[in-house]
Amino acid sequence: MHKNVFNNLLIILMFCHSNPIIAGATKSGEPQHFYVGTYTNSGSKGIYSFSLNPMNGKLSDLGLAAESTNPSFLALTPDGMYLLAVNEIADGKNSNMGYIQSFATNSNDHMLRPVSKVVSGGADPCFISVNQAGNVLTANYSGGNVALFHLNKTGELSPPCDIQQHFGEGPIKQRQSQPHVHSSYFEPNSNRIFVADLGTDKVALYNLPEGGTKLEKSEIQSINLIPGSGPRHLVFHPSLKFVYIVNEISNSISVVNLNKDGSFTTIETISTLPDKTSTTNNCADIHISKDGRFLYASNRGINTIAIFSVDPQKGNIRLIGQEPTRGEIPRNFTLSPNEDFLLVANQNSQNIVSFRRNQETGKLEYADQIKALKPVCLLFCK
Repeated sequence: MHKNVFNNLLIILMFCHSNPIIAGATKSGEPQHFYVGTYTNSGSKGIYSFSLNPMNGKLSDLGLAAESTNPSFLALTPDGMYLLAVNEIADGKNSNMGYIQSFATNSNDHMLRPVSKVVSGGADPCFISVNQAGNVLTANYSGGNVALFHLNKTGELSPPCDIQQHFGEGPIKQRQSQPHVHSSYFEPNSNRIFVADLGTDKVALYNLPEGGTKLEKSEIQSINLIPGSGPRHLVFHPSLKFVYIVNEISNSISVVNLNKDGSFTTIETISTLPDKTSTTNNCADIHISKDGRFLYASNRGINTIAIFSVDPQKGNIRLIGQEPTRGEIPRNFTLSPNEDFLLVANQNSQNIVSFRRNQETGKLEYADQIKALKPVCLLFCK
């Protein structure tokens, strides 16, 4: 009798191990929700909620999450309780100001509840970031400045605590006649802040001491890029001391070593385009895998995701592929939480496309697509 019970248990265990549904894949196969920021000049009403099936890459539209004007970039607090959005505008009561908003998240229905709204400190805010301490940075593109805010424990944004105005220009006069601050980042495990300025071909550097309310200029004030580069976004390597800067105008990625003494060395600048490309193109977004092995950048014009391998010791990159985005003007893109998929927001063709990602090779394979109104930012829930 005991032998039969043991044999039956063994059979059940073997069956569970070979059957992914019983073995626990049901939980891992639950939909992964993400928010979509949009431009609201073509029927969109604001921020939308979508989901990804992590088993097959299928996408589902869950509807409007919150009304908002031109929420072209989104960020979540580290605990996932609040979502922040820019209002990329230059009008309202003050023609030189945009706005930023905070929303409370809801894990049950993924609707967003408005909490606060404040002026952004400049025209056309196009990027927002937040750290563990509740410090918030906004890049004001047309205003040419970076602004600092604070988010309290109830999700309310302060007015700007500090605004740092940039000055200067670049050689491409139609694009660089003035500063155009495009993104602002908190360096991991540091009090340094990196601010990409497309108009001046610099990544400006600031310090924010713990508990501080002012951005202090760093001793080394900027990373200076090749004239006409137009730095837009950047990512930090997850384990090596490198930062990768995607340059919108020159269609390239600059690989910069973060030296121990606080200085910087640009070790290479690599094109995001295939050889002999004549199509007009502008780079947009950049992301790196959690293991630091692969880097991705979006090309608006040839409409591809450029795929790079990353040297595990030296940090250098090598272009290994171009994946068509199945849409026009791929703006923002993102990796799914387990990085099995990469999702792209195609702004002009108004669709979101999912690609299965091979974590060993870094290559992408088409999975699904879905219509979305002017999608420009994708952000997975915590």
